[in-house]
Amino acid sequence: MSSSQRSSRTALNRAEVSTVVSTTLNVRTAGAQFVDVTPDIAAFVTDARACDGAVTVFVRHTSASLTIQENADPTVLIDLATALQRLAPEHAGWQHDTEGADDMPAHIKTMLTGASLQIPVVNGRLALGTWQAVYLIEHRRRPHHREVVLQFIGSAV
Repeated sequence: MSSSQRSSRTALNRAEVSTVVSTTLNVRTAGAQFVDVTPDIAAFVTDARACDGAVTVFVRHTSASLTIQENADPTVLIDLATALQRLAPEHAGWQHDTEGADDMPAHIKTMLTGASLQIPVVNGRLALGTWQAVYLIEHRRRPHHREVVLQFIGSAV
């Protein structure tokens, strides 16, 4: 079976990079949780008058991270938090505990999930799937103020 029989693709969409727009999103967390920042990123894309290109999302912290996950069933986020807790439990004999028992596990969880994402922008919209959302993951128990840098690179209208 040839590759053309297994898959197909849309017509090429070509854009010249003519615009770079950046901003910083300030997110207040209430402790360990997933915070949906998709509406904020979509609003940024609109405000940037983005047409085609990519938006980079970057969290400026080592104990919070970013992920793209399902937004339809909230139990997905509960199960993901449970999995992260199992992978990096608080009381596992970590050396680094300067800021508390949840400090080193937060760093591990960030390493596993990542500090940045890149999302295509096509025809002025984030090219996320139907059930996808972008989440800031707060890995610490205490509330924090988190900075998320947003940068669009591409063509604008």
